Amino acid sequence: MAKKKRILVLHGPNLNLLGRRQPEIYGRLTLEQINRKIRALARELGVEVEIRQSNNEGELVGWIQESSGRFGAIVINAAAYTHSSVALRDALVAVGLPAVEVHISNIYKREDFRKRSLIAEAVVGQIAGFGVHSYLLGLRAAVEYL
Repeated sequence: MAKKKRILVLHGPNLNLLGRRQPEIYGRLTLEQINRKIRALARELGVEVEIRQSNNEGELVGWIQESSGRFGAIVINAAAYTHSSVALRDALVAVGLPAVEVHISNIYKREDFRKRSLIAEAVVGQIAGFGVHSYLLGLRAAVEYL
């Protein structure tokens, strides 16, 4: 029997506030509602997902470092760390797993500082601006990449 594909889904800082944080930008779904949609799609696609959220950059870096050998790919919404974390970028490069960067909002239609992703060069692709569907498209992309 073939080994089931495993994908690590990481949510960055403040995403635990989804549903009440700036719903005009991020929508009204809570993080748990988004996670349920991710899990449902994973079942449909025949893959396992492990989903984690942290407001702590170091914890996210640690999870990325630990992913090698345990997961086939990473789907990551680094949130604000997208624009500031060399550490996340370096961790993604170091583990060498295919990663897909996702964003609920279109970061290129927002404030100037959000238009630069430090992790973009470390991932195989980026999906932004489709709300919860960014995660679902990101999961599909990760599965196809594998």
